[in-house]
Amino acid sequence: NDSALEMIPACLMLSLPVDQGRVLPFNPLMHIASLKVFCDLVETKSFSKAAQINEVTQSAVSQTIGALERGFKSLLIERSKKNLRLTREGEVLYNYSKQILQIHDALQSKIQEVKDVISGNIRVATVYTLGLHVLPPLVKHFLKSYPTVNVHVECRRANQVYESVLGNVDLGLVAYPVPDPKLEIVSLRKDKLVLICHPQHPLAKRKSIKISTLNEQKFINFERDLPTRKALDKIFKTHGVTVEEVMEMDNVETLKRAVEIDSGITIVPQETVEQEVANGTLAVVEIQGGDFFRPLALIYKKNRVLSPAIKQFIALLKESL
Repeated sequence: NDSALEMIPACLMLSLPVDQGRVLPFNPLMHIASLKVFCDLVETKSFSKAAQINEVTQSAVSQTIGALERGFKSLLIERSKKNLRLTREGEVLYNYSKQILQIHDALQSKIQEVKDVISGNIRVATVYTLGLHVLPPLVKHFLKSYPTVNVHVECRRANQVYESVLGNVDLGLVAYPVPDPKLEIVSLRKDKLVLICHPQHPLAKRKSIKISTLNEQKFINFERDLPTRKALDKIFKTHGVTVEEVMEMDNVETLKRAVEIDSGITIVPQETVEQEVANGTLAVVEIQGGDFFRPLALIYKKNRVLSPAIKQFIALLKESL
């Protein structure tokens, strides 16, 4: 009746379809979806990224924001060519929407626990080495146990992994974890660092070397802003080693390709070169006299609700790594 409809806020009337003058039953999930699109847009500052996250078109994102603004009778986002900025009303909606979405996720998680169901989506952001060499067999094993779960893995630069986890991604895998008050950091294993070189390189005949042997050697390095590069710079400085840097690469795969054509030597996690060593395209030499390991960690946002599926995936990572 009319009195009952008057009790429903205008924003909740947005997706109540009308059939011959009669309002159809209220579907809360439709409103949750609208709030999620809004929050994703605020956090990514991009209509295209918000559309991609929610698997809709950019037009659908624009229509959702427009519907929210009409429902609340307020401008929520100030749009410009360069960026998006929340209005005061938009900030209020964003803060409350995050709470609503968190409660909704907790509710969904609790219902799954009661029903003893493991299903849903898991979004994982990871640095390239882990995404290419560590995660694939673990994800394959996990999906065999939980076939109704969808695991989406995104390989990104280290700084982008942190940004993603603070945004919309459930879990992150990084090397040399950086403390953050907003993040939970779960230490995993340490990867052994080794020297790799062309099979015909003079060092390839050695089983092991001291780090000082690398002095003045032609060295192919990671780019300066990457955690592994910062760790290598610290190792070289500690041991008084100066290498002749001939190239900089942004991931371990391109480093390996450069070493395979004998452009220089480099240091990488041992697990990342097992295939090349087996094929005879690279040689591995152990490094003596130091703690030459790369620490790995799992990260996730402290206030993120962990679904049963995510909890099981975390348990697998802890056990396997």
